[in-house]
Amino acid sequence: MPEPQDAGAAARVDTSRPHPARMYDWMLGGKDNYPVDEELGRQMVALEPQLPLMARMNRAFMRRATRWLATRGIDQFLDVGSGIPTEPNLHQVAQSVRPEARVVYCDRDPIVMAHAEALLHGTPEGALDFALVDAHDTEAVLALAAKTLDLSRPVALSLVALLHFIRDEDGAHALVTALKDALAPGSHLVMSHFTADFHAPEDVARASGTYRAKGLTAALRTRAEFTRFLDGFETVGPGVVLAEEWHPELGERVPGQDGRVSSTYAAVARKA
Repeated sequence: MPEPQDAGAAARVDTSRPHPARMYDWMLGGKDNYPVDEELGRQMVALEPQLPLMARMNRAFMRRATRWLATRGIDQFLDVGSGIPTEPNLHQVAQSVRPEARVVYCDRDPIVMAHAEALLHGTPEGALDFALVDAHDTEAVLALAAKTLDLSRPVALSLVALLHFIRDEDGAHALVTALKDALAPGSHLVMSHFTADFHAPEDVARASGTYRAKGLTAALRTRAEFTRFLDGFETVGPGVVLAEEWHPELGERVPGQDGRVSSTYAAVARKA
């Protein structure tokens, strides 16, 4: 794997505050997190015991969507807000189908970069890179991605479990639009997003308050609000559904998911 690219604007390591990528790692049973991440993770699980299962169901959607795209000829992948690598990661799924696949991961957390250096190894035929960059800096994201990917050809852009950390007033739609506009025809957008649609308002308020108290942002959008991010692209079947409902035949079921709801909307959409 080449030296990770650094846009120069990413935040330095701060282990005094919880970070969504490290909390997600804790939810998935990983060890690449800090006590502050586990502390908030446990507080959130006390409010919603199914959160670790929901995280695994979301992760399973990512793997199925990547496999679906790779089998349909997509050989370039840009994963923005990638988080700490958890096997099998996106590049492992893509390159298992298309060994020549080229993959770029982007995240702003230097902790993620450190683990990417140690854990991300691709096929000899393909290419693999990591860019330390904030997703809000879309110009830098695209410039760094272009060092490995040919943006004049179709790319699969993954925004998986990212946008529920970015409010509308903080530029969520501008971020998505800038990235979508840069994609070539035939590209695909892969998205998942946590929602409060399946939870009681008082439970959502309590969880959101706990999150905000730690300096973190939550934007739990409705199905209609999530679908707006897909504007201008053609949603492929089965459309906007819960993560566990998106082509479940393409992967193994997550242990314990039967009868559970991921509370995560998911979709894959194509640029004509």
